[in-house]
Amino acid sequence: MTSLLEGARKLVGRGSDIGARVQALDEAVTAARGRLDDALLDRASAVVDRAAERLRLSADHTVVALGGATGSGKSSTFNALVGLELASTGVRRPTTSWATACTWGPNGAAELLEWLGIPPRHQVVRDSMLDTGREGKDLEGLVLLDLPDHDSTEVSHHLEVDRLVRLADLLVWVLDPQKYADAAIHDRFLRPMAAHRDVMMIVLNHIDEVPADRRPSMVADLRRLLDEDGLAGVTLVATSAKDGTGIDELRNAIVARVKDKATTRARIATDLAQTAAEVTAVSGHARAPKLTDRDQGELRAAIADAAGVPIVVDAVQKAARLRARRATGWPVTSWLSRLRPDPLKRLHLDLGTNGRDLVANARTSIPDANQIQHARIESAVRDLSDKLAGDLARPWATALRRASTSRMPDLQDRLDKAVGSVDLGVAKPPVWARLVRGVQWILLLAALAGAVWLGALAVTSYLKVDEPSTPEVGGLAVPTALLLGGVGLGVLLALLCRVLVGRSARKRARRAERRLLEAVDQVAEELVVAPLAAELEAYQVTSDGLRLASA
Repeated sequence: MTSLLEGARKLVGRGSDIGARVQALDEAVTAARGRLDDALLDRASAVVDRAAERLRLSADHTVVALGGATGSGKSSTFNALVGLELASTGVRRPTTSWATACTWGPNGAAELLEWLGIPPRHQVVRDSMLDTGREGKDLEGLVLLDLPDHDSTEVSHHLEVDRLVRLADLLVWVLDPQKYADAAIHDRFLRPMAAHRDVMMIVLNHIDEVPADRRPSMVADLRRLLDEDGLAGVTLVATSAKDGTGIDELRNAIVARVKDKATTRARIATDLAQTAAEVTAVSGHARAPKLTDRDQGELRAAIADAAGVPIVVDAVQKAARLRARRATGWPVTSWLSRLRPDPLKRLHLDLGTNGRDLVANARTSIPDANQIQHARIESAVRDLSDKLAGDLARPWATALRRASTSRMPDLQDRLDKAVGSVDLGVAKPPVWARLVRGVQWILLLAALAGAVWLGALAVTSYLKVDEPSTPEVGGLAVPTALLLGGVGLGVLLALLCRVLVGRSARKRARRAERRLLEAVDQVAEELVVAPLAAELEAYQVTSDGLRLASA
C-alpha cells in the first residue's frame, strides 16, 4: 500500500495534496484498528484502496457514468453524446448486467477499463474505424459509461450500478418528466450522495414531451427537490435526445470537466472527506490527551508502595546502620550486636558478600501488598485512564481503560522480580568503616596486651617473685595505659563514628531507593504507561489522519 500511495502522489503532481490525503486516511484506519468498529474501518480501507488505485491508473482520463431508470432515455443520451448508435434503447435494450463504455483519445484506457470491470465486448474506442474524422478532439480523455437501469428487477443490475457509482469520476443522472420525483432515485442515490454534488450533473430528458409553457415550472420543481436532497447548485440540464435539445449544453458541461482534469481528484477528495467524516463521527473530535509526568506521579508512587519499596528502603537504612556499627564499634560490643536480626535477612534480600547472589527470577519474600495497597494501584490506574479518557469518544475511552489494565495480572510478579534483582549496595560496609574496624582491632589488641601484662605482674607479685621493671608513660604504667587506652579509645571511637554511621546509612538508603524506584518505574512503564501511551499515539495518528483527509 505504501508504494501504491507514493505512486499515486507522483501521478497527481507535486502541487496536489490528494496523495497525502489518501495516505493520511490509510494511516488513520490502520491506527484505529482494534479500537473502532471493523466494518466501518473496512469501508474506509476500501475507499483508500480505490482512491490509490484510481490515481495510479490514469490522470489523463475522466470516467463519466450515465445513470438512470428504465425509460429515462439514458442510453439515447449516451448515443447522442457519442454520435453513434452504440447502446441499445427502448425495448431493444439488452438485459445484460454489464455497462457499455466508450473512450475518446488515441492512447485508449485499457487498464482503466479493466479496473472498472468493463468486459472488452462492451468497450468502444471512439477514435477508431467508427470515427469519420470530422469530430472534434474536445472530448479526448473521456471514458463514458452507460450504466444498467438502476430500477431494473435484475439484482445483478443493481450491484453493477452500485459498484460503478463508487468508481466513476463524474456522475450524470438522467431523469424523465414522469419519474423525476421518484423516491427510488432520490432516496437511494441522490440524497445519500449530496456530498458529491461537485462531481454530479442532473439531466431532465424527454423535455420535448413536455409542453413548452410547463417546462420552466418542471425544471424549477426538480431544482427544488434537488435542493431538498442537499444538491443545491448542482448542474441541471434539460435535454431531448430525440431532437437534440440541450445535448450541446450537456456535452459542453462534460467537455469542461474533461479539460479541467480535476474531476478525478475532486471525486476522490469528496470520497475521502465523506469517509473521514463517517469515521470521525464515531472516533470523535476531541484533542489527543497528553500523558504528562505529573499524571504519572501518583501512579508510580502507588506502584512503588505496592512493591514494598518503602519497606525495603527502611530495611536498607537499618541494615546499613547495623553493619556499619558492627564494623566501627568496639569489637566486644559488636560481637554482642550480632545476636540482633539483620533487617535485610528477614526480608530475604541479603545479598551476601558476593553482591548479587540473589537469583533475578526468584520471587522475593517482601510482605505481600495488602488490600489497601492493591486498591491504591487500581484506583491510581483507573483515575489516570479516566482522566485521559475524559473527553474522548466511547470507543477510545474503552480502549484506554482496557489498555491500562491489560497487564495488571503480571504486575505484582514483575515488581517482585524487579525489587529482588536490585543491588541494594549494603553487602559490604563502606571503606572508611573497614579502616575504623582495623583501628578498633589494634586498640583491642593493645587493651588485651595491657590486660595480659597486668595479669602477669599480678601473678608475679602473688608468687613473691621479683617483679621486672615496668616502663611508664606520663607517670602511668605502660600496661595500664594500654588497657585503659585501648578500651577507652575504642569506645570513644565507636561513639564518634555513630554520626558517620547514621549519615552513611541514610546515603545508602537513598541510593537503594533510587535504584528500586528505577526498577519499579521500568515495570510501570512497560506494563501500564506504555500501553496507555500506545493508545494515545494511535488516537493522535487517527485524529491527525482524519483531519488531513477531511481538508
